[in-house]
Amino acid sequence: MKERWITISPDADEKQEKWLETWAAGDRIKFEGEEAKAKYLEKTRIIKDAIQLKKTPERIPIAPSMGYFPLEYAGVSPYEAMYDPEKALKAAEKCLNDFEQDVFAGAGGMPGSVLDILDLKMYQWPGHGVSKNREFQYVEGEYMRADEYQDLIDDPTAWFLTRYFPRVFGSLKGFELLPVMPSINEIVLVNGLAIPFAAPDLQKALTSLMEAGQVAMDWGKKTAPFTRSVLAKGYPAMGGGFAKAPFDVLGDTLRGTQQIMMDLFRYPDEVKEACERLAPIMVKTAVTAAKRSGSPFIGMPLHKGADGFMSEKQFLAFYWPTLRKVLIGIMDEGLIPMPFAEGGYNSRLEIISDLPKGKTIWMFDQTDMGRAKETIGKVACIKGNVPLDLMCTGTPQEVMAYCKTLMEVAGKDGGYIFSTGAGLQGAKVENVRALFDAGKAFGKVV
Repeated sequence: MKERWITISPDADEKQEKWLETWAAGDRIKFEGEEAKAKYLEKTRIIKDAIQLKKTPERIPIAPSMGYFPLEYAGVSPYEAMYDPEKALKAAEKCLNDFEQDVFAGAGGMPGSVLDILDLKMYQWPGHGVSKNREFQYVEGEYMRADEYQDLIDDPTAWFLTRYFPRVFGSLKGFELLPVMPSINEIVLVNGLAIPFAAPDLQKALTSLMEAGQVAMDWGKKTAPFTRSVLAKGYPAMGGGFAKAPFDVLGDTLRGTQQIMMDLFRYPDEVKEACERLAPIMVKTAVTAAKRSGSPFIGMPLHKGADGFMSEKQFLAFYWPTLRKVLIGIMDEGLIPMPFAEGGYNSRLEIISDLPKGKTIWMFDQTDMGRAKETIGKVACIKGNVPLDLMCTGTPQEVMAYCKTLMEVAGKDGGYIFSTGAGLQGAKVENVRALFDAGKAFGKVV
């Protein structure tokens, strides 16, 4: 495979500027009035300046990760949010009206009926395996066997369609019958392509997928007007697309935690090759989503590269090389990757600083923000890390004090977005108010 994304392309700066300028201008948004437009332009400008490490004279952007808090605040259960979009939208609207955010975090909720139709096995969700008042939960399993590494490497699409999907979606078991598509390259082979689609199990799987697609489309039609109305009020959105570290694709939802950690010793070469094979797929996933949404921001939760999960030697061998390639590949398209370093990344800060300047937003959970400012903060915008435990158990005075120190340290000279280290679910309402008050009181860049 041709080596790619070792260094950034010469036109990446120009592409990024074009993407950000288009997003920041909001030319396609039908604003409610000049005041709303001015609010939008002010918010997008300070965010753009933070990303590009400019010293913003006014203030630090306020963009906490709201998580399930809007539902709790409005008295809407997770189950209702997944099966009644109107209730999810009302919850999001109430939270947006009561807390002045610089970024609209989304309407919340997801169509649970899609999961029901496809019979998803790898998660439990409200009313389906967990209480209607609880968040969804991942069901870890060995959804890829060790002897399938080479199949994944040889043809990822075929492996996902014929092995992975039948295992994680009960309704798609018929996909096991799908033919090897690249082999259909002569007229005499066309009949072999068509025959499997006569099988009742495959027809049933295709029907289920079409039904789920219609439900998802209907959900989008119900939520899209609300999103447009929020933008029209002057609140920018930063949800453009999604990608993952290749190692996390393997470790999270293919091999599982226990198996992937043993694979580092049993099948190290296969793990590395699989990560290399998955890297361009992650880049394409991000680019496709950004072009569809029109937003350059790519969310990237990082799970298995945290402190204590693997050694520095393992991080350098298995995790960082292909994560870096994905980041560079996304940057090459002018997009803004937003890796979320869940847990602590204190021992990784120097390593992850090997990136082009002014092209990423790193969100931190339990990382020392002083050290982050002096390392990765020299080349990237940093975000976070108000602790969730403080928001759940502390006092408003403790929240204000913590946030003041955080913004003095991380916000010095710009390049910082004020945020939490995780979603705000479970937080006391008075502490959320204190969080926003702190952002306004102490957010001046000095």
